Amino acid sequence: MAAYRIIVRMKAKVERERAGDLSVALEALERRGRELEGRARVPAAGGTLVRRFEPVQQVFGRLELVGPKGLRAGIDVRGDGSVEAFTGRVRRRLVRQENGESAYDALRRVLG
Repeated sequence: MAAYRIIVRMKAKVERERAGDLSVALEALERRGRELEGRARVPAAGGTLVRRFEPVQQVFGRLELVGPKGLRAGIDVRGDGSVEAFTGRVRRRLVRQENGESAYDALRRVLG
């Protein structure tokens, strides 16, 4: 049985993948995240009577990594195509990127 699960959520669609080890799971997460980045073009929402949400404030897709010992982490693809890495499930903590580091590399650094 695979030790890691990757859950891809985009709008109402949910897809699941399995991976045997962390490096394979992170590669699959990055591959799927890059696919979503290219398609993420969301217009601003709201505005007149309700708060306006810019594309960068909207989550276009969420990729979650679930692993042994309660591992929960993932990537949020924003409506403008930008990405942010996070850890945790209920209380998500943003993973800070260092100079020249992508969100995927930052997630690898934190989980490695």
